[in-house]
Amino acid sequence: MVWVPLSPTSSDRRAPLRAPSTTTMSLEWLTDWSWSLDGLRDFIATGIQSFRDCDATALVAVACLLVLFVWYCYHVGREQPRAYATVNALMQSAEANGVQNGFVYCQSPECVRCSHHDGLNQKLYHNLQEYAKRYSWSGMGRIHKGIREQGRYLNSRPSIQKPEVFFLPDLPTTPYFSRDTQKHDVELLERNFQTILCEFETLYKAFSNCSLPQGWKMNSTPSGEWFTFYLVNQGMCVPRNCRRCPRTYRLLGSLRTCIGNNVFGNACISVLSPGTVIAEHYGPTNIRIRCHLGLKTPSNCELVVGGEPQCWAEGRCLLFDDSFLHTAFHEGAPEEGPRVVFMVDLWHPNVAAAERQALDFIFAPGR
Repeated sequence: MVWVPLSPTSSDRRAPLRAPSTTTMSLEWLTDWSWSLDGLRDFIATGIQSFRDCDATALVAVACLLVLFVWYCYHVGREQPRAYATVNALMQSAEANGVQNGFVYCQSPECVRCSHHDGLNQKLYHNLQEYAKRYSWSGMGRIHKGIREQGRYLNSRPSIQKPEVFFLPDLPTTPYFSRDTQKHDVELLERNFQTILCEFETLYKAFSNCSLPQGWKMNSTPSGEWFTFYLVNQGMCVPRNCRRCPRTYRLLGSLRTCIGNNVFGNACISVLSPGTVIAEHYGPTNIRIRCHLGLKTPSNCELVVGGEPQCWAEGRCLLFDDSFLHTAFHEGAPEEGPRVVFMVDLWHPNVAAAERQALDFIFAPGR
């Protein structure tokens, strides 16, 4: 028998040790890459199948909510107030009837209500941004909302309350306020009733010598006239007048809620002549309460705010929101003399301290 050796099998081969060739490495890399593509393809197929298994309606809803959220974040961060012509349009329509803000022939360039400002909302928004950079955005949500939507608010307000310049949303609205609303300031004014009255009587003696003494302003209406003596006029102190009423002026500094460096803040003596009817009109804003301390109150004198009549009383304060439609009249006999009140603007009780500071900055005189 002849033995013939068989060809060695792969397991029996013993190849000599040597470095792998470049061709071998390329083949191995291509094989691994092929397996990677297969894995990626399987992963994508699995993801598509997962989406197919989900409720399509739910996916669409989630996608829509995500898009809306992204749009809202961008909108709030970048939005500038829309350019509304509401305030100017209101003033122009009043001019067409010969009346501006209830006051006939008012042409004062300093008057915040009667002067015409284009782009008022943009200006207010710029002031708010400047305030926030210096201080904080904290607590500014309501003011930001009010400036951003000012035109919509003024258009949608019922005719009974339509402030002509600025409306702060979410404030409680009522034509008259209780004396306890600003109890400290009301009691302080009433305790100093005689002081204020004496300084008024000294001033009023000058009317016997001339028609319009220095420091007084005359306001005309279709039915009569009334006179004002300002200590603070739209946030600006009137030094000459304050020197003539020093004790009354010092009293203002003791009030806790008096609006000071703000165009909506005023303090004056108001003299309403017999036979005068002040035409119905709206105040410029709802952030304040107007306080009238009665100095001289003849019979047949009335204040009507939001359709509700009230009478003044000597030595007593009457608080009301002048952003409501209001009028005043004196139907007493000429021999009874004028109706006289000391008027001062106080903060609305629901305007927070941080908001007051911001509003003083935004509406500072001369800004």
